[in-house]
Amino acid sequence: MTSEPSTPASTARGDVFATTHWTAVLAAGRGSTPQADVALEELCRTYWFPLYAYVRRRGHAREDAQDLTQAFFASFLEKNYLAGLSGERGKFRAFLLASLNHFLANEWDRARRQKRGGGLAPLSLDWQDADTRYQIDPADSLSPDKLYDRVWAVTLLERVLARLRAENSTDGKAAAFDKLKPFLTSGSGAIPYAEAAATLNLSEAAARVAVHRLRRRYRELLREEISQTLSDPAQVAEEMRALFSSFST
Repeated sequence: MTSEPSTPASTARGDVFATTHWTAVLAAGRGSTPQADVALEELCRTYWFPLYAYVRRRGHAREDAQDLTQAFFASFLEKNYLAGLSGERGKFRAFLLASLNHFLANEWDRARRQKRGGGLAPLSLDWQDADTRYQIDPADSLSPDKLYDRVWAVTLLERVLARLRAENSTDGKAAAFDKLKPFLTSGSGAIPYAEAAATLNLSEAAARVAVHRLRRRYRELLREEISQTLSDPAQVAEEMRALFSSFST
Protein backbone atom coordinates (compact mmCIF):
# COMPACT_ATOMS: atom_id res chain seq x y z
CA MET A 1 0.00 0.00 0.00
CA THR A 2 1.51 3.29 -1.05
CA SER A 3 1.16 6.33 1.13
CA GLU A 4 -0.05 9.59 -0.31
CA PRO A 5 2.31 12.53 -0.15
CA SER A 6 1.88 14.62 2.94
CA THR A 7 0.49 18.12 2.69
CA PRO A 8 1.81 20.91 4.91
CA ALA A 9 -0.69 21.85 7.62
CA SER A 10 -0.85 25.46 6.48
CA THR A 11 -1.65 24.39 2.90
CA ALA A 12 -4.29 21.90 4.07
CA ARG A 13 -6.04 24.63 6.05
CA GLY A 14 -5.77 27.12 3.21
CA ASP A 15 -4.14 29.35 5.81
CA VAL A 16 -3.93 32.92 4.57
CA PHE A 17 -0.96 33.43 6.87
CA ALA A 18 1.13 30.81 5.07
CA THR A 19 2.51 33.89 3.33
CA THR A 20 2.26 37.52 4.33
CA HIS A 21 -1.01 39.19 3.40
CA TRP A 22 0.31 41.30 0.52
CA THR A 23 2.48 38.44 -0.71
CA ALA A 24 -0.62 36.24 -0.84
CA VAL A 25 -2.39 38.85 -2.96
CA LEU A 26 0.54 39.26 -5.34
CA ALA A 27 0.96 35.49 -5.61
CA ALA A 28 -2.53 35.34 -7.14
CA GLY A 29 -1.26 37.55 -9.95
CA ARG A 30 -3.93 38.49 -12.47
CA GLY A 31 -6.27 35.83 -11.15
CA SER A 32 -7.94 35.41 -7.78
CA THR A 33 -7.89 32.88 -4.99
CA PRO A 34 -9.99 32.71 -1.80
CA GLN A 35 -6.84 33.26 0.26
CA ALA A 36 -5.82 36.31 -1.73
CA ASP A 37 -9.33 37.79 -1.64
CA VAL A 38 -9.51 37.41 2.15
CA ALA A 39 -6.01 38.85 2.56
CA LEU A 40 -6.78 41.88 0.39
CA GLU A 41 -10.06 42.62 2.14
CA GLU A 42 -8.41 42.36 5.56
CA LEU A 43 -5.66 44.76 4.48
CA CYS A 44 -8.30 47.21 3.24
CA ARG A 45 -10.27 46.97 6.49
CA THR A 46 -7.09 47.69 8.44
CA TYR A 47 -5.80 50.61 6.41
CA TRP A 48 -8.91 52.39 5.15
CA PHE A 49 -8.66 55.33 7.54
CA PRO A 50 -5.34 56.69 6.17
CA LEU A 51 -7.02 56.89 2.75
CA TYR A 52 -10.03 58.71 4.22
CA ALA A 53 -7.68 61.20 5.93
CA TYR A 54 -5.83 61.67 2.63
CA VAL A 55 -9.07 62.41 0.75
CA ARG A 56 -10.17 64.85 3.46
CA ARG A 57 -6.82 66.65 3.35
CA ARG A 58 -7.21 67.05 -0.41
CA GLY A 59 -10.14 69.31 0.39
CA HIS A 60 -13.18 67.05 0.24
CA ALA A 61 -15.96 67.50 2.77
CA ARG A 62 -16.78 64.72 5.24
CA GLU A 63 -19.67 63.16 3.31
CA ASP A 64 -17.90 63.39 -0.05
CA ALA A 65 -14.77 61.83 1.46
CA GLN A 66 -16.83 58.99 2.90
CA ASP A 67 -18.55 58.39 -0.43
CA LEU A 68 -15.30 58.53 -2.39
CA THR A 69 -13.44 56.23 0.00
CA GLN A 70 -16.27 53.71 0.05
CA ALA A 71 -16.69 53.85 -3.74
CA PHE A 72 -12.95 53.37 -4.17
CA PHE A 73 -12.85 50.25 -2.01
CA ALA A 74 -15.92 48.77 -3.68
CA SER A 75 -14.26 49.25 -7.07
CA PHE A 76 -10.80 48.24 -5.83
CA LEU A 77 -12.00 44.90 -4.46
CA GLU A 78 -14.01 44.07 -7.57
CA LYS A 79 -11.64 45.20 -10.30
CA ASN A 80 -8.22 43.79 -11.04
CA TYR A 81 -6.05 46.69 -9.97
CA LEU A 82 -2.99 44.43 -10.09
CA ALA A 83 -3.13 44.70 -13.87
CA GLY A 84 -1.58 48.18 -13.63
CA LEU A 85 0.57 50.34 -11.35
CA SER A 86 3.22 47.60 -11.23
CA GLY A 87 5.89 49.97 -9.94
CA GLU A 88 4.10 50.35 -6.61
CA ARG A 89 3.39 46.68 -5.95
CA GLY A 90 6.30 46.17 -3.59
CA LYS A 91 4.60 48.09 -0.79
CA PHE A 92 0.88 47.87 -0.21
CA ARG A 93 0.97 51.38 1.29
CA ALA A 94 2.29 52.85 -1.98
CA PHE A 95 0.12 50.65 -4.18
CA LEU A 96 -3.06 51.58 -2.32
CA LEU A 97 -2.37 55.31 -2.55
CA ALA A 98 -1.45 55.09 -6.24
CA SER A 99 -4.66 53.15 -6.88
CA LEU A 100 -6.70 55.77 -5.02
CA ASN A 101 -5.14 58.61 -7.00
CA HIS A 102 -5.88 56.75 -10.22
CA PHE A 103 -9.49 56.30 -9.07
CA LEU A 104 -9.88 59.96 -8.11
CA ALA A 105 -8.44 61.14 -11.42
CA ASN A 106 -10.56 58.88 -13.60
CA GLU A 107 -13.78 58.25 -11.70
CA TRP A 108 -14.43 61.36 -9.62
CA ASP A 109 -17.54 62.55 -11.51
CA ARG A 110 -19.15 59.11 -11.60
CA ALA A 111 -18.27 58.37 -7.98
CA ARG A 112 -19.89 61.61 -6.81
CA ARG A 113 -23.14 60.65 -8.50
CA GLN A 114 -23.19 57.22 -6.88
CA LYS A 115 -23.95 56.47 -3.29
CA ARG A 116 -21.33 54.57 -1.30
CA GLY A 117 -20.10 52.02 -3.77
CA GLY A 118 -22.55 52.66 -6.60
CA GLY A 119 -24.38 49.36 -6.26
CA LEU A 120 -21.22 47.31 -5.74
CA ALA A 121 -20.87 45.37 -2.51
CA PRO A 122 -19.51 47.94 -0.02
CA LEU A 123 -16.67 47.29 2.37
CA SER A 124 -18.09 47.57 5.88
CA LEU A 125 -16.30 50.53 7.46
CA ASP A 126 -16.84 52.34 10.73
CA TRP A 127 -17.68 55.89 9.70
CA GLN A 128 -19.13 56.83 13.09
CA ASP A 129 -15.91 58.14 14.59
CA ALA A 130 -13.89 58.61 11.38
CA ASP A 131 -14.34 62.38 11.24
CA THR A 132 -13.66 62.72 14.96
CA ARG A 133 -10.41 60.85 14.49
CA TYR A 134 -9.57 63.02 11.50
CA GLN A 135 -10.14 66.22 13.48
CA ILE A 136 -7.98 64.98 16.38
CA ASP A 137 -5.13 63.14 14.68
CA PRO A 138 -3.56 65.19 11.89
CA ALA A 139 -1.35 68.25 12.07
CA ASP A 140 -2.77 71.02 9.88
CA SER A 141 0.60 71.73 8.27
CA LEU A 142 1.00 68.28 6.75
CA SER A 143 0.49 67.70 3.03
CA PRO A 144 -1.98 64.97 2.01
CA ASP A 145 0.90 62.57 1.25
CA LYS A 146 2.70 63.16 4.54
CA LEU A 147 -0.57 62.94 6.47
CA TYR A 148 -1.31 59.64 4.75
CA ASP A 149 2.06 58.20 5.87
CA ARG A 150 1.62 59.45 9.43
CA VAL A 151 -1.92 58.12 9.84
CA TRP A 152 -0.79 54.83 8.29
CA ALA A 153 1.98 54.58 10.91
CA VAL A 154 -0.44 55.40 13.72
CA THR A 155 -2.91 52.78 12.44
CA LEU A 156 -0.17 50.18 12.29
CA LEU A 157 1.01 50.93 15.85
CA GLU A 158 -2.55 50.78 17.16
CA ARG A 159 -2.92 47.36 15.57
CA VAL A 160 0.34 46.15 17.13
CA LEU A 161 -0.67 47.37 20.58
CA ALA A 162 -4.09 45.72 20.25
CA ARG A 163 -2.46 42.41 19.33
CA LEU A 164 0.03 42.69 22.17
CA ARG A 165 -2.69 43.45 24.71
CA ALA A 166 -4.80 40.55 23.41
CA GLU A 167 -1.86 38.19 23.89
CA ASN A 168 -1.33 39.39 27.43
CA SER A 169 -5.05 39.21 28.19
CA THR A 170 -5.02 35.55 27.16
CA ASP A 171 -2.19 34.98 29.62
CA GLY A 172 -4.02 36.86 32.37
CA LYS A 173 -1.57 39.74 32.26
CA ALA A 174 -3.78 42.51 30.90
CA ALA A 175 -3.41 44.69 34.01
CA ALA A 176 0.36 44.33 33.96
CA PHE A 177 0.42 45.17 30.26
CA ASP A 178 -1.56 48.37 30.80
CA LYS A 179 0.98 49.44 33.44
CA LEU A 180 3.99 48.59 31.30
CA LYS A 181 2.65 49.95 27.98
CA PRO A 182 4.10 53.45 28.50
CA PHE A 183 7.59 51.92 28.59
CA LEU A 184 7.27 50.35 25.13
CA THR A 185 8.32 53.48 23.28
CA SER A 186 10.75 54.87 25.86
CA GLY A 187 14.47 54.86 25.13
CA SER A 188 16.27 51.99 26.84
CA GLY A 189 18.20 54.34 29.06
CA ALA A 190 15.09 56.31 30.03
CA ILE A 191 12.99 53.48 31.48
CA PRO A 192 12.33 54.03 35.24
CA TYR A 193 12.68 50.41 36.32
CA ALA A 194 12.25 51.29 39.98
CA GLU A 195 8.91 52.91 39.15
CA ALA A 196 7.88 49.90 37.07
CA ALA A 197 8.84 47.57 39.91
CA ALA A 198 6.77 49.52 42.42
CA THR A 199 3.81 49.63 40.03
CA LEU A 200 3.88 45.87 39.50
CA ASN A 201 4.89 44.99 43.06
CA LEU A 202 7.99 43.23 41.75
CA SER A 203 11.69 43.42 42.43
CA GLU A 204 13.58 45.77 40.12
CA ALA A 205 15.32 42.78 38.51
CA ALA A 206 11.96 41.12 37.77
CA ALA A 207 10.59 44.39 36.40
CA ARG A 208 13.56 44.66 34.05
CA VAL A 209 12.85 41.17 32.73
CA ALA A 210 9.13 41.94 32.28
CA VAL A 211 9.80 45.18 30.42
CA HIS A 212 12.48 43.55 28.26
CA ARG A 213 10.19 40.69 27.24
CA LEU A 214 7.30 42.99 26.44
CA ARG A 215 9.48 45.32 24.36
CA ARG A 216 10.97 42.38 22.48
CA ARG A 217 7.52 41.00 21.66
CA TYR A 218 6.38 44.50 20.63
CA ARG A 219 9.24 44.72 18.13
CA GLU A 220 8.46 41.24 16.80
CA LEU A 221 4.80 42.09 16.23
CA LEU A 222 5.72 45.44 14.68
CA ARG A 223 8.01 43.78 12.16
CA GLU A 224 5.36 41.15 11.47
CA GLU A 225 2.65 43.74 10.84
CA ILE A 226 4.90 45.72 8.51
CA SER A 227 5.95 42.57 6.64
CA GLN A 228 2.27 41.83 5.92
CA THR A 229 2.17 44.95 3.74
CA LEU A 230 5.35 44.21 1.77
CA SER A 231 6.24 41.84 -1.05
CA ASP A 232 9.86 41.52 0.10
CA PRO A 233 10.73 40.85 3.79
CA ALA A 234 14.06 42.57 3.20
CA GLN A 235 12.17 45.86 2.97
CA VAL A 236 10.92 45.76 6.57
CA ALA A 237 13.70 47.91 8.04
CA GLU A 238 13.41 50.44 5.21
CA GLU A 239 9.63 50.65 5.57
CA MET A 240 9.92 51.02 9.34
CA ARG A 241 12.32 53.96 8.92
CA ALA A 242 10.04 55.56 6.35
CA LEU A 243 6.97 55.28 8.54
CA PHE A 244 8.59 56.58 11.70
CA SER A 245 10.20 59.45 9.82
CA SER A 246 6.62 60.66 9.23
CA PHE A 247 6.47 61.69 12.91
CA SER A 248 9.44 64.03 12.53
CA THR A 249 7.95 66.12 9.74
